[in-house]
Amino acid sequence: MVSRKVGIVGAGFVGATAAYSLSMTGSCHEVVLYDINADIAKGKAMDIGQSTSYAPKGTIVTAAEDASDLEGCDIIVITAGVPRRNEMTRADLLLINAKIMKDVVGNIVKYSPDAIILCVSNPLDIMNYVVHKLTGWERHRIVGMAGALDGARMAYQINQKVGYGSGQTRAMLIGDHGQHMIPLPEISAVGGVPLDQIISKEDMIGIIDRTKNGGAEIVKHLGTSAYYAPGRAISVMVEAILDDSRIVMPSSVILDGEYGYTDISVGVPVVLGAKGVEKIVELDLDEETKAKFKISVDSIRDGIEILNKNNFFE
Repeated sequence: MVSRKVGIVGAGFVGATAAYSLSMTGSCHEVVLYDINADIAKGKAMDIGQSTSYAPKGTIVTAAEDASDLEGCDIIVITAGVPRRNEMTRADLLLINAKIMKDVVGNIVKYSPDAIILCVSNPLDIMNYVVHKLTGWERHRIVGMAGALDGARMAYQINQKVGYGSGQTRAMLIGDHGQHMIPLPEISAVGGVPLDQIISKEDMIGIIDRTKNGGAEIVKHLGTSAYYAPGRAISVMVEAILDDSRIVMPSSVILDGEYGYTDISVGVPVVLGAKGVEKIVELDLDEETKAKFKISVDSIRDGIEILNKNNFFE
């Protein structure tokens, strides 16, 4: 029997919402929440577990007493990390979250050496690269959740503008999970209708700007980061891997010659299936988009260089 066991490291809002979404869809047999604060993990596991009485399938939701309870996971989602505070520099945040990642990855390698890792921790593309380097695993087993969320945000903004097609909108983006993300309206559509047929260039500029700032806008209102959309985006990717759906989803992955780059993790369209990243889809980019993509890659490399200068990988 296939276990369909998913471990979620970090039982904050995002991790817990992902667990809840997976439980409601009945996508996996067991979800294990692991957090440095064991009581938080235990309380949320109980709460989510009690909600499964009204779910289509009886998903088992538990809290890990320690890292050994992550043993035998098919997929492990990493949401652990700290948000950037005002007094922190970018280097401070990178080093703190990379150190957390080192501890987390060590446990995953020890207890679930055959798992696929879905990285969600920020700064996303750099942390996904860190996971790849620390594990030494094949790159198809390491994937970062970024485009699934950014694409959903772009689709939301498109629907807000046109007033129809909710659930039928497909938005594609590439690049980093940040200000250098590159929405691609020319290959996005509503119900199969190309965006340039229904949205003006002027309106598209506004949609792209609101997409890039979608997370910050939510923080402004909530006082904290988003979690419903990220949680659902995680569960969609987990479901695709468990079900071998082979869906196309923009994701942060390690490039090895694709798009002209190597040894970098950045968002591009991929095929998600049982092996994790089944295929990297190479788009034919025009010169303007290639230049934007280079800026995005360079910004990620700058972050990796901070880690190298601090001898993180030694």
